[in-house]
Amino acid sequence: MTDDSRRPRSVYSVGEEPEVQASLANERTALSWIRTGMALVAGGVALATLASFGDLPVVVVIIAAISSLGGAALGVWALVSWRRAERALRLREPLPHPAALPWVVAGVVAVGLFLAGFAAFQALELTR
Repeated sequence: MTDDSRRPRSVYSVGEEPEVQASLANERTALSWIRTGMALVAGGVALATLASFGDLPVVVVIIAAISSLGGAALGVWALVSWRRAERALRLREPLPHPAALPWVVAGVVAVGLFLAGFAAFQALELTR
């Protein structure tokens, strides 16, 4: 029997109660993604603050904005992913694939390559 007082109803009103360990693992995973999103937002705020105190290139502000927006998107994705996985657990269906993981990896690689290129460009400018 389902408890209709729990929210969101779109999750708790379907299927049957899953194993407690599986449901708690799903919640821990969502909290980990939220924690990562918060770290990205905090990094963006730190970069933006640093840029406001010094004469830093505009690329730092762009990276700060991308980091903050990425963190916000990751927080939303964590909730959507938790909901999808919890419904799958309750309906005894296969768990959905981790849709955000490839995007996060691609973003980290892209920013890393961009910053490495930017640092190399700055080093070349200093030697001239």
